[in-house]
Amino acid sequence: MIRLSLADIAQIVGGRLDAGTDQNATVDGPVHTDSRLVVPGAIFFALPGAVTDGALFAEAAVAAGAALVIAERELELDAPVIVVPDGVAALAALATDIVARVRAGGTLSVVAITGSNGKTTTKNLLRAILGGLAPTVAPQGSFNNHVGAPISMLGIDYDTRYLVVEMGANHAGEIARLVAIANPDIGVVLKVGLAHVGEFGGIDAVQRAKSEMVTDLRADAVALLNADDDRVAAMAGVTAATVRWFGLSATADVRAEDIEATSTGTRFTLVVGDLRMPVRLRILGEHHVQNALAALSVARELGLDLAAAVAAIEAVARAERWRMELLLPPSGAIVINDAYNASPDSMAAALKTLAQVRGENDRTIAVLGEMAELGEYSDEEHDRIGRLVVRLNIRKLIVVGHAARHIHNAAGLEGSWDGESVFVETPDEAYDLLREDLGTGDIVLVKSSKSANLRFLGDRLGGVSTVGSAA
Repeated sequence: MIRLSLADIAQIVGGRLDAGTDQNATVDGPVHTDSRLVVPGAIFFALPGAVTDGALFAEAAVAAGAALVIAERELELDAPVIVVPDGVAALAALATDIVARVRAGGTLSVVAITGSNGKTTTKNLLRAILGGLAPTVAPQGSFNNHVGAPISMLGIDYDTRYLVVEMGANHAGEIARLVAIANPDIGVVLKVGLAHVGEFGGIDAVQRAKSEMVTDLRADAVALLNADDDRVAAMAGVTAATVRWFGLSATADVRAEDIEATSTGTRFTLVVGDLRMPVRLRILGEHHVQNALAALSVARELGLDLAAAVAAIEAVARAERWRMELLLPPSGAIVINDAYNASPDSMAAALKTLAQVRGENDRTIAVLGEMAELGEYSDEEHDRIGRLVVRLNIRKLIVVGHAARHIHNAAGLEGSWDGESVFVETPDEAYDLLREDLGTGDIVLVKSSKSANLRFLGDRLGGVSTVGSAA
């Protein structure tokens, strides 16, 4: 973060600084809401949460070296404290101010990304493109909500050339608030799907929420829209920004042809005007072609060399930890660990990838768990996935957990399938079923929402130690 005085920060966040504190003292350390991440000089926001209260960890944050604590109540600490009415609002206010100051004082370009699927992969591809050219801030992991996104924005300073922000949402208005903070120069919308549809109350509500990315863009900004998603394409009518298109459609400004998915990556031909260029992603799954096109569209809008941008994304080894992560265990099997997030769209895409990459003599195995936050759509969508497994002729299905049982039930009702479906309650049971059964020629997909905890099962099957892994 840029260096500011305590008095300036108190004014920005609308808070009250401890009496007797040196108001001219300055801080420029990173901002955290987790006391375990605090380093000397950091700013600790003691936010109340659904499970616990950050104020309970303020003393630990100071012991770790926090130079400033921002909290919603008075605290007796050996560090300055600013008391604010609303900690989340204070965090947003500070991020808004910092982004505006850096934009005014430098050459900052802000890129914001939303969509039901693909945000993190697209962000990682952009980090690879931009980070090799100039100082770039793009969050690790999925820092994309009302707390995580502002924290990532606060990582910039006056030397930062590019800021890439993921913007997720569970409710209407959340993306609009993040757009107001970041004031993007480029807004990207990848897809409108059923992720979190239970929280929104329907696909139309998801579309309205995602459209918040472009409705408030400046007239001199650019909206990059997926030409292949009708709900995204409709957003062209609700933005004052210049609209550009990416996708497989012949009308897209940046498009892909000749897509080929294999067990070692995904290939396609990039087409931009008269330019045709081969692209060889190491990331598995043809659904990631859209994410690559979005990242390359941003590079094009920023005036960057496309050949260099292609080279950068070709070097990216994986989408993200636990996202279509290719593991090669000693058993000789291939394990695709994609169990960090799951929606009906991403589950279907992962299963199609499993079917596409198998060789003539390979055995495909899907280990599937719950797709969370689908609300009233849950039974129907889990049922649809079970039937898709059969249509794709996946050779073996293991369904884990009661919440995912409809996948197993639906697969069993498809009489034309000569595969096998097994239902188990726990990841340990699934592991016991597979650990002695896997060998060369087996390709295993492990896919679920994070809450099902199958990502650690995928690690075990793939021969990866999970000791010390973040939950």
